[in-house]
Amino acid sequence: MNPIENILNQYPVMILDGALATELERRGCDLNDPLWSAKVLMEQPELIRAVHLDYFRAGADCAITASYQATLAGFARRGLSETEAIDLMKKSVQLAREARDEFWADEANRAGRPRPLIAASVGPYGAFLADGSEYRGDYGLSEADLIEFHRPRVQALLASGADLLACETIPCWIEAQALIKLLSEFPSASAWISFSAKDGEHICHGEKFSECATRLDAYPQVAALGINCTSPLFIPSLIKEARKATRKPILVYPNSGEVYNAETNTWHGETSCESFGLQSKEWRDSGANLIGGCCRTNPDHIREIAAWARA
Repeated sequence: MNPIENILNQYPVMILDGALATELERRGCDLNDPLWSAKVLMEQPELIRAVHLDYFRAGADCAITASYQATLAGFARRGLSETEAIDLMKKSVQLAREARDEFWADEANRAGRPRPLIAASVGPYGAFLADGSEYRGDYGLSEADLIEFHRPRVQALLASGADLLACETIPCWIEAQALIKLLSEFPSASAWISFSAKDGEHICHGEKFSECATRLDAYPQVAALGINCTSPLFIPSLIKEARKATRKPILVYPNSGEVYNAETNTWHGETSCESFGLQSKEWRDSGANLIGGCCRTNPDHIREIAAWARA
């Protein structure tokens, strides 16, 4: 039984955390950098640990690590050796585990909730490009190329004691397929696969989300599937599309509804998460089992989910 099943067998909803990178920015970090939150692994790791701890206190049953943009190629551009890069990837898991263990050591925090999981973030190849490609999926690599790119990070994250992998913001089917094939090299590991979507039916590259869900349903190492870093307005439709196609748990952790400009590294437009508590309850009622937030959400949004999920 995978760790997500263990929780969902006992609790109706598994609460994910919220944004890491934009929360670090909110706390004063300058992330106008190709490494994004991975930059903070080098400069202020204690702040990452503090954010994880705040999400646990807000009600999260899972921390997603600061490894979304942590890659060998990305760290090499910064002048780090392969050994130094691998150590930083492992450190992302260590920080989340330390925060979880500190939180769980207080017995008062254990009432009515599971011991939180650590999901090691595996961002898409487009995140390494730092040009917004994770919202397009047009980088044109082969499946074999993508497997080679992702392998060192996946190996490092699993070796560092993560409970599972969070393969997230995946914009295209070929990258999801590459990650599934790579996962088979680690038969005891499990992962969730979460796509970025451009509307209520299609992932960012254009494939139908329901077709992706149908394909993923056949892989036992895929513990859950869903959508992240997508407008909350598209989430109800996307959940329904997934529910038609899979028996696996459905996860959703949308962004605030604002749109990211990769050229200026800024967010624009109107937020659509003012009623996050009500929206997230609707997502549960539509069939989502794991619910949290992505870019521009914060511990208060997670607290809103916990308010109804643990009522």
